[in-house]
Amino acid sequence: MGTKFAFVTGGVMSGIGKGIVSASTGLLLKSRGYSVGIIKVDPYLNVDAGTMNPYAHGEVYVTEDGGETDLDLGHYERFLGINLTKKHNITTGQVYFNVITKERRGEYLGKTVQIIPHITDEIKNRIITLSKDTGVDVMVIEIGGTVGDIEGLPFLEAARQMWVDLGPDNVAFIHVAISPILSATGEQKTKPVQHSVQELRRIGIQPNAVIVRSSRPLEEESRYKIALFSNLPKESVFSDHDTFTPYEVPLILESQGYGKFLTKRFNIEEREADLASWEEFVNKLKSIDKQVPIAMVGKYTKLKDSYISITEALKSAGVFTSVMPKLIWVEATDIENGQIKVEDVLQDVKGAVVLPGFGARGTEGKIKAIKYLRENNIPMLGVCFGMQLSVVEFSRNVLGLKDANSTEINPNTPYPVIDLLPNQKNIDYMGGTMRLGASKINVVKNTTVYDLYRKEIVYERHRHRYEVNLKFLDKLIDAGIKVSGWSDQGLVEFIELSKKDHKFFVGTQPHPEFTSRPLNPNPLYVGLIKAAI
Repeated sequence: MGTKFAFVTGGVMSGIGKGIVSASTGLLLKSRGYSVGIIKVDPYLNVDAGTMNPYAHGEVYVTEDGGETDLDLGHYERFLGINLTKKHNITTGQVYFNVITKERRGEYLGKTVQIIPHITDEIKNRIITLSKDTGVDVMVIEIGGTVGDIEGLPFLEAARQMWVDLGPDNVAFIHVAISPILSATGEQKTKPVQHSVQELRRIGIQPNAVIVRSSRPLEEESRYKIALFSNLPKESVFSDHDTFTPYEVPLILESQGYGKFLTKRFNIEEREADLASWEEFVNKLKSIDKQVPIAMVGKYTKLKDSYISITEALKSAGVFTSVMPKLIWVEATDIENGQIKVEDVLQDVKGAVVLPGFGARGTEGKIKAIKYLRENNIPMLGVCFGMQLSVVEFSRNVLGLKDANSTEINPNTPYPVIDLLPNQKNIDYMGGTMRLGASKINVVKNTTVYDLYRKEIVYERHRHRYEVNLKFLDKLIDAGIKVSGWSDQGLVEFIELSKKDHKFFVGTQPHPEFTSRPLNPNPLYVGLIKAAI
């Protein structure tokens, strides 16, 4: 069969869970033996998410091929257990950049370049080309934002045109909207969903299914109203109510017949879903009652989505070890400013993650936290910038290099133990120019990291410009730092302290959370939880 296309749109407000619904849609089809791909459409003008502050858009998720993408690609990879590419995240910036480049090259010579057909054709071409290149049975396309947003209109128009071009058997529209509960009366209101569907139909798209987000299961009267005003049978309206974990959503939708709806809608063979492993994972996640307190030391802690892949990696490790991490969020800036004392927030934790981030704010707070964790033998995993600051802290307080620092923070430091990568020194553009994507790492035997991976070669994803300065490496090693992973180019990938000096003190330059999966957690996060236990 040719590729089928499922477009997931959202209404009423953003952040209601379209990404989880999209990932669940893919999982239910994959569980039936169909190959699935997922694309996230982001209507913003940025070419990619790489230059965005996490407070603006949450975590920047990095793909194997070095794409800096929307965090929803993390949901997709975790749910489906697959690796996506930078092409699976389409932005307005990419689309317009390509069309304008073509116009400047003269490819539209003699024509007036317009939104329709040139922008919409570019959008359709990207979706269809990726589908052909990957050969998937079904491509799920989540259109970011909310129906009615000006910037999303070209993407919705392109989706409508694909329905016309390919026929109704090959294109489905799934609309996700919220039905709020009034606190005063406890009443479940359907009018926001109705208006959202009306807006979608106004621009030419009749949804084939409506998935309703609500704090409690959708009532039958509400289902009837939504179906009636959406021009749908009741069987095409599904409840996506609040759950203990987002990993439950595919099971909830499957129990309502959503998987069968999809196969029937696409006129493909209905097969029995194999969700046994997923269900086992969810049941175990819900049933674990043992906890271990883990500090999350970072600078974007007010928006937990800034670190969502790390929190999910810790959860998966918790299921693996049968002890769930109880996350204690510690704002490094508050330590730095003296608003909180490091001993007050860390004295009762059993482990910690020193989180990634860029820039000077909160740096000294993280260094104080690392010093406390090291001196008090509390298991710690430093990720990316967290690893770099572990080297800075060790250099200051063990080597005695008082003003040691990263040149990112202090370009004039007399002891630049962390320095800019050589290939980063003459870069003009900030976007897409870091060391990005999966790289080969040679793991050193007889180290904690090797004991966890049990492999001499691993691949982890990177996103950084600065590295351990090799000029100081001999001094660091003499003082007790062990390098437990090297790149082929001789860059430091993993560091640690020996077990005789510390229970678990590991730094990782790459981001191991990006390769962690619910059914296959990353070994470094498993190692941290085990050490904390």
